[in-house]
Amino acid sequence: MTDTELYARGTAMRRELYGEAAAERSSRETYTDPMMKKFLDVATENVFGALWNRPGLDLKARTMICVASDVSTGREPELAIHLRFALRQGWSEEELTEALLHLSGYVGLPLVRGAMLVAKRVFAEIRAENAKQS
Repeated sequence: MTDTELYARGTAMRRELYGEAAAERSSRETYTDPMMKKFLDVATENVFGALWNRPGLDLKARTMICVASDVSTGREPELAIHLRFALRQGWSEEELTEALLHLSGYVGLPLVRGAMLVAKRVFAEIRAENAKQS
């Protein structure tokens, strides 16, 4: 699977969304197991290669769709990933916080509370990472 054009485009897109260091860390910490490597191959080709590269929406809009979807379905591990993507695409912590708060009227406070706790952790991690790089 790894020799297709979609896979190559997906690899580039994943690195763009994560950032080089975070993509490497994710690969090293999560995807070294053979079973999880197969998962990453499928996600790289089908999600990052096909969906994220489609025309019609910019990456910033796509990241907000992912954040809203994750909150709405209670997918907190994925939310942590997509919040990182969203920040890298230009959403601010304040905008993301407001989006999460807005969702409370539509998906409920328990889901948004969990999302806010994830966001608090991710924002702090990214601020710490950025401070180390400065």
